[in-house]
Amino acid sequence: MLYHMEYDITVGAYKVHTLKSVTVKRSVEQLSDTAQIAMPGTLLNAAIEVEDKIKVGDPVKIQLGYKQTGLRTEFEGYLKAIKTEGSEIVLECEDALYMWRTAVKNEEMKTISLQALLNKVCQQVNQARGTHYNVQCDYAYSYDKFVFSHATALDVLKKVQDETKANIYFDGETLHLHPQYSEVSNDTIIYDYAINVCASNLKYVKKADKNVKVVIEMTNAKGKKIKKESGVDGGIVIKRGVTAAEGTDLQKVAENEYNLWCYDGYEGSLTGWLVPYCKPTDKVEIRDSAYPQKTGTYYVVATDVEFSESGGRRKVTLGKRLG
Repeated sequence: MLYHMEYDITVGAYKVHTLKSVTVKRSVEQLSDTAQIAMPGTLLNAAIEVEDKIKVGDPVKIQLGYKQTGLRTEFEGYLKAIKTEGSEIVLECEDALYMWRTAVKNEEMKTISLQALLNKVCQQVNQARGTHYNVQCDYAYSYDKFVFSHATALDVLKKVQDETKANIYFDGETLHLHPQYSEVSNDTIIYDYAINVCASNLKYVKKADKNVKVVIEMTNAKGKKIKKESGVDGGIVIKRGVTAAEGTDLQKVAENEYNLWCYDGYEGSLTGWLVPYCKPTDKVEIRDSAYPQKTGTYYVVATDVEFSESGGRRKVTLGKRLG
């Protein structure tokens, strides 16, 4: 069956009618999801004027798909920049993080939980932007002191991510903060090499072949450095600094981190079409009739969608094996 590609893209009140390409990048490991919309600069020898119809900050919604299967929303966010590149007009877009480029009040807070801290920042964003964001955070620890000095809400999120290594991402109006791989959707997408995989750079690696040592370091409330290790010598060393509540079992943290890196399974990414729909935090089950023993389920870390006259493709980057 020949699938007919379709799209529905709006920027503010403007509907995109002529399109060259769309790229959408989503990841739980990056603070923001991004999209790029490329349109021709001319049509029938006449310049296409869009700058009088759209403006930076306009809401953006991108729906892609096929006539036979319908459209799916691939991106929602805001217009960050309008650029002219050669004969193209390029619209650069960012998800809800765009609204968090908002200045927060200079302040020093003592003995505040991460949840309370983020709620406070979120409240300031909502007041400044007229939005209704909320925060879902799995971390229970507190800061002895946190200082806001000529900072934006985005600066705060960057600092938190640097210190916690958390997966931080937006889902609609909810800002999520979760330890890696702790937030898994209920959706399982099947990718079968014989049916819906058009390209792959996956590599099946045995745990025994991975020489990895994880080193976890933390400075406690008294300023003393604590270090725990898990893994084997002679290979790759992965060092992580963490912020954790008093009494946290750092050895367990090191072992969990080691298990994120070491397992029998695939590493890398595969590419399919626009269907099936797949997003970060989903589970994918990989099937290969030539190697049934390698069938497994993996966490989706990131997806990259490409849409143009050449077709629609979705690259899926794998994280930890789940089963």
